Parts: sequence; C-alpha cells; structure tokens
Amino acid sequence: MIDTSALDEKPVLPGARIRLVPLEPRHAVDYHAATLDPEIRRLTGSHHDFTPQEIEAWCAVSATQPGRLDLAIEDRESGRFLGDLSLKDVDPHNAHATLRILLVAGATDRGLGTEAIRLLLDHAFDRVRLHRVRLEVFAFNDRARRAYERCGFTVEGRMRQALRWDGAWHDVLVMAALRTERTDGARAPR
Repeated sequence: MIDTSALDEKPVLPGARIRLVPLEPRHAVDYHAATLDPEIRRLTGSHHDFTPQEIEAWCAVSATQPGRLDLAIEDRESGRFLGDLSLKDVDPHNAHATLRILLVAGATDRGLGTEAIRLLLDHAFDRVRLHRVRLEVFAFNDRARRAYERCGFTVEGRMRQALRWDGAWHDVLVMAALRTERTDGARAPR
C-alpha cells in the first residue's frame, strides 16, 4: 500500500545542484514567463495561453492540493526558478502516478531535469511507496526521451498522432519507471 500522507507533506528535496520545493506564489512571475516561451509550449504541447492571474492562482493553491505533489525546481545556490514538476493522477489502489516536468529556457542540456526527476522518483518510490510512475513525451523530443531513459524510464507504447502542432500530427510516447527496476545509477546524487 502507498503512503498517501507523503503526498500531502509537500517536502523540500535537496539535490547536488538543485532543490525541489513546494510551488508557491513567489514562483508565479517566472513560471508565467516560461509558459510564454514558444519552444517550451511546443515541448509541453500547451495550446492554452495562460494568464498571469491563472498562474498566480495555481501557485497560491498548489501546495494545498491533496494527493499530488507540485514542486518548483530551484537552483540550490541562487534559488532561481528553473521549472516545475508534478506527481499527479495518483492511483493508490494500483500504486502508480503520472509525472510531468517543465524546464525554463537555459535550464536544459545541463542535467538539471535529470536530477529533478531522480529526486522526485526517489521520493515517489521510497517515501510514497509507489510501484510505477508514468509520463508522456512527444516523439520529436529525443533530448527528453534520453533523459527519461537515464532516470530508469522505458518506452511502453506509442499513441499515434495524438498531438497536433503547427499543422502536423505527432506521436506521443508513453514511458514508465518501476520501483522494482530502480538501480543506484537511476538515483539522485546528494
């Protein structure tokens, strides 16, 4: 059985270069700026134009949402907002959940997303006691797919032509990591 109380605690998870902290109103301005970036929108498949008020409202209540984790990714030294990630759609009966991540421009290609995912997976598997964590990635996003594989995710399937972007159809890959397949290489450095 999973420990659902671990989802309600909203932890701070320190890593070697980053820390994961509960998403708060202080992150709203930087978070909103990230949602305006055309490349971030493409990589997340976001067609919605978020307003500053929508982002502010979400940041104000995300730490109080039961049964899920919404964490900001911050630079460990400067506290700069680098993105966010969520553990959501938790199914306590089947011990699985969905992971989602967003990195701001300038935070990619440095291993920061990999570190953030490993920190969250360590918490999901060790503290929450989930058995399986899944995610979706667009087939054109090879960089993210490779990062997910380094964290222990395996491609399980393909949803054909599930995203329409700039007039073209794109496949979505479904990936998952299992607690029983975790190795020390897939764990976060501290």
